[in-house]
Amino acid sequence: MSDLVGNCLMAQSGGPTAVINASIAGVIEEAYKHEQIEEVFGATNGILGVLNEEIIDLSEEKNSAIKGLLYTPSAALGSCRYKLDFASQDAGMAARAQRDCERVLEVFKAHNIRYFFYAGGNDSMDTADKINQLAQQQGYDLRVIGVPKTVDNDLPFTDHCPGYGSAIKCCAAVVMESSFDTEAMSAGDTCSLIEVMGRDAGWIAAGTVLAKRSEEDGPHIILLPEVLFEEGKFVAEVSSVLTAFGRCVIVVGEGLRKPDGNLVSFMAGKFEEDAFKHKQLGGVAEALRGIIEEKVGVKCRTSKLGNIQRVAGHLASRTDRDHAYMAGARAVQLAVEGQTGLMVTITREGDGDGVKFGTGAVALAEVANHVKKLPREWINAAGTLPNEQFTEYARPLIQGEVAPPFEGGLPKYVRLEKHFVEKKCPAYEAK
Repeated sequence: MSDLVGNCLMAQSGGPTAVINASIAGVIEEAYKHEQIEEVFGATNGILGVLNEEIIDLSEEKNSAIKGLLYTPSAALGSCRYKLDFASQDAGMAARAQRDCERVLEVFKAHNIRYFFYAGGNDSMDTADKINQLAQQQGYDLRVIGVPKTVDNDLPFTDHCPGYGSAIKCCAAVVMESSFDTEAMSAGDTCSLIEVMGRDAGWIAAGTVLAKRSEEDGPHIILLPEVLFEEGKFVAEVSSVLTAFGRCVIVVGEGLRKPDGNLVSFMAGKFEEDAFKHKQLGGVAEALRGIIEEKVGVKCRTSKLGNIQRVAGHLASRTDRDHAYMAGARAVQLAVEGQTGLMVTITREGDGDGVKFGTGAVALAEVANHVKKLPREWINAAGTLPNEQFTEYARPLIQGEVAPPFEGGLPKYVRLEKHFVEKKCPAYEAK
């Protein structure tokens, strides 16, 4: 075991999920088991909290609040989308990233942070990797471990990402219920379009196929970013489904693209960007509605699930929650064993009822800024629905329920009190 003695700090980054707080609970509870970790801190709003030295003492939190993280959705510490953009073509931005990274180490040294755990997705793993590299260059003994988190399920080297199982459980349930609504209102041919998240990969859209228990159940068509959209084929497929059932329920991932590479969305070319330089997508369902009503000639209704699909704690997957906790706890174990520069991964052995999950690890540099797409062999030949290979992969991830306490007929979630530690560094303006 490592004899490195000091404090640990954890933070959350990127889009919240229904179970990312369980990862933080896993980090906290495991950290208290190891004598070399003296104080357990959390940074508010991801790396921005570190830069601004907004650090809370988690030992001051009530035990009931820490336990409550196991069923409370979103990011209890607060999140951010802030990128240390060393690769920027803008010399000023690259220099800023270097200053930010040095500021992180300044704060870490001031508070004797020797263990840093960052829960997030692709860009967050890049941030963790940059911090780890600079610490090594400066000879500062620091253990940096990433905890996987993204509903998009697009991190490479891990079987799946905590947060994904709960997201598809929510989306599949909504699609199932929407399909019953569409069936009830189909006195004449009608279509329903449901838009879900998925910038570059169709994992969430694909997951809604779990709602389909018979051929006539929706979704009848799932449009994935991995399969280029061809209008003529789409119109023909919708018409075929309408002929068979008198209704058509369609799920579409927001990042659907045309053969020329452009987004199908009616807003293509007019997107704002977030701090990670990702386009803020949306509107693809409206674009497809126009095609259906014009070319197929039937009424079409649209729904956009928005942020609720990633933080539906009331319908979280118990399996997903357990994996999130497991990943957080394993991150601490790796660090106290002397490991650094790694991200925890989830592993899978077996299949069907005999499937078993565990943990592994991969270098942060291997994960950073890479995207895992849905394998083409997991999609039917027509490109309109995931096949049985996908359902065998996804179904175990939605099993079991998380039962939050209820009050007044609604879930009773927790909020951390956030007792801030005294600042020791000069003020710093993080932008």
